[in-house]
Amino acid sequence: MTRKFFVGGNWKMNGSKKDVNTLVSMLNNATFSDVEVVVAPPALYLSTVRTELNSNIEVAGQNAYYVSKGAYTGEVSPEMLKDMGINWVILGHSERRDIFRESDEVVAKKVKHALDTGLGVIACCGEKLEEREAGQTTAVVFRQLKAISDLVQDWSKIVIAYEPVWAIGTGKVATPQQAQDVHDSIRQWLSENVSPAAAEATRIIYGGSVNGGNCNELAGCPDVDGFLVGGASLKPEFVNIINAKI
Repeated sequence: MTRKFFVGGNWKMNGSKKDVNTLVSMLNNATFSDVEVVVAPPALYLSTVRTELNSNIEVAGQNAYYVSKGAYTGEVSPEMLKDMGINWVILGHSERRDIFRESDEVVAKKVKHALDTGLGVIACCGEKLEEREAGQTTAVVFRQLKAISDLVQDWSKIVIAYEPVWAIGTGKVATPQQAQDVHDSIRQWLSENVSPAAAEATRIIYGGSVNGGNCNELAGCPDVDGFLVGGASLKPEFVNIINAKI
């Protein structure tokens, strides 16, 4: 099976109306083919981006809660995202896990509810530096994925984003071999714990200081099916990253 290359741009808490207009214009004028592109602006700009962005580029929320509505000040539900024409959401990002103390179980509940609502989910996993140095990389990643698999049977609308925490925003990047090794381990885990078909079909993308200079070599790894890009998604080089596999 050929898995379609997938590139996500996580804008995080960055941007202004002017910046958003510049980024939308850059993407609307970009040329790419046979790549699935999804960008995740701050919630305040989701509607504007979805309205102004070309229809061949999808838009994602950066987070969503695990209930439909209620007294949850500051939260956004998957139903609200769908209502605004948003078809994807990023869940379990290390910043949500670390800064906002989201547990594996909370992330899993969010993933299940988002899927039940019909959203595609970019489900993030990854280890901290001390965990990698202690040889715990796969143990941490498998624990995070198991929490999801305990609640979810159908992985057809999940893209797994492996993001080593030590490489996010630090300028450090996992070597292509390091990324390939973890992606291969994830695919083996999927085969053993979900199904061989899910392992073959599920896209596993890499995130962690991806930029225009390192994207081509990373894209050459057989189990790297794309990228989740942070800071570089706010720059013109994002177009080069989108086209890394071409």
